[in-house]
Amino acid sequence: MGENASFWESLIYAHPTCTTWKQEAEGSIYHLASILFVVGFMGGSGFFGLLYVFSLLGLGFLCSSVWAWLDVCAADIFSWNFALFTICFIQFIYVTYQVRSVAFDREFQELYSALFQPLGISLTVYRKIVLCCDAEVITLEKEHCYAMQGKTPIDKLSLLVSGRIRVTVDGEFLHYIFPLQFLDSPEWDSLRPTEEGIFQVTLTAETDCRYVAWRRKKLYLLFAKHRFISRLFSILIGSDIAEKLYALNDRVHVGQGFRYDIRLPNFYHVALPETPPVQPSQHSHHLQRGSPRRKPAGVTNCGSFLAP
Repeated sequence: MGENASFWESLIYAHPTCTTWKQEAEGSIYHLASILFVVGFMGGSGFFGLLYVFSLLGLGFLCSSVWAWLDVCAADIFSWNFALFTICFIQFIYVTYQVRSVAFDREFQELYSALFQPLGISLTVYRKIVLCCDAEVITLEKEHCYAMQGKTPIDKLSLLVSGRIRVTVDGEFLHYIFPLQFLDSPEWDSLRPTEEGIFQVTLTAETDCRYVAWRRKKLYLLFAKHRFISRLFSILIGSDIAEKLYALNDRVHVGQGFRYDIRLPNFYHVALPETPPVQPSQHSHHLQRGSPRRKPAGVTNCGSFLAP
């Protein structure tokens, strides 16, 4: 304990204390460096926040180096400040290169601004998502089919960028798919990664359309490497399915006069006013016989609206 006390005492009291203070202020370069430090540490996050911080801190250390070389004439102070300036400069170049490397085409940039940026997705994460689809936007001409009922395999997940898609089953209209909606979210959600299936609906382009497509196996490999991206797509797909369900709630009918309510998948009610009243015993028997719309094999209740 005595040795430790003597060490701290020598560390604190060994140096002479300042008996007189300098009356004149330091030069303008020193104060400019201090201002740059204060403003630099107010930077934000993200790529542009890093550029802001490293640029101002680098200029601050450069001014400190000039001050140490011209006013203080201290080699050690100059060396440390110049070394820190060099580190900030290298970091600035590195971040600038990263920003340039994540530049996207116009359509991908608009997709990021409309869908991913509001969710707080960084450009580096978005870059992994874009690279998974080979940074390609596919064109679907008017009246051409994206998928045909009972023929097209479910082997990808697509997101509509522009245009409008008409969804039909057995020639009957179901609903539209608009930009920033998935083309095949119910099909994707209905299958496990090891399962295969085919479309139970037909998707036809009503206008010239542009969409982004991720291959099924390649996207699952991305999910395995980055769990955050997997959770992100799970949220996006679930929200997309919910929107499609609500859009169909007033359109779906089963048989003659029977209106199917997707919020009650195990029951349906008679919509025709001339239907005779049903006795309680008959009503119970009627509900037991009633069955919801058929659904394709492997399709969950969330995706059951795709086929009548």
